[in-house]
Amino acid sequence: MTTQNLPTERSGPQTASVVTDLPFKPQLVKAVFRDVTSLHISRPAAWAAASVTRTVLTEIIDGARSAAAEEARTRLIPKDLISAIDRNVEVEVASAWYLHSPTFHGLMGEVRNADGALVSLRERRGARTPSGVAGAHRFEAGVRRLLGSRGVRAVPAMVRDLDGIASVFLTALARDAAKVVREGGVKRFGTVSLVVPGEPAPAPLLKDPLLALSTRRGDGRTVGGDDVLAAVTMQLFGDLRERAITEAAEMTRNTSAN
Repeated sequence: MTTQNLPTERSGPQTASVVTDLPFKPQLVKAVFRDVTSLHISRPAAWAAASVTRTVLTEIIDGARSAAAEEARTRLIPKDLISAIDRNVEVEVASAWYLHSPTFHGLMGEVRNADGALVSLRERRGARTPSGVAGAHRFEAGVRRLLGSRGVRAVPAMVRDLDGIASVFLTALARDAAKVVREGGVKRFGTVSLVVPGEPAPAPLLKDPLLALSTRRGDGRTVGGDDVLAAVTMQLFGDLRERAITEAAEMTRNTSAN
């Protein structure tokens, strides 16, 4: 994967036609960002965040579609979502939603306090509903468009879960992007390498492509496209992270060219 700086903010007469391909509109993305930060959100940042959210939801829907196909169904139900997450840990991106969804009740395990007493689900949720959960309904239209583009339908409970996952994920992405701006980049604390027993450890990579996003450029008042990509490295991993970054960079480059 090669990392690419996103273009600076500008728009042309054909930009709107490119952005309409996104199920989650930049206006919605900016509204989510405003829920968590007072920083200005640039157009490339909104496009990038919308693209990344589409990539993540597409991966989840495709996984659920495969599970449904095994039972010769094209209408997705909540258990297909559970199967998609079980089969691909990369899409487990919205644990804050799981505490609020009936689909995941009984699947979250037990939590006990320091005295050994069981912590109730209500206590685990907390007194305040997270903004990502409270704003989930705003994503329904985009989720339905995305389902249609993947050739499937979903029961209302499944749509609601996808709404919640999209909202919680994008909210977390917005928080991390704002953190990147405040801290001047991604604070990395080392790397992980796979080592085969009995063989020497591989030499460290001299040029990690993600390091291009670890040091921030730009002013401290605006969330830019590269800030969103840096936040992606904090939220996602594996092939999904690589694809999300690549698609976001390509989408924003195309909108700028038009």
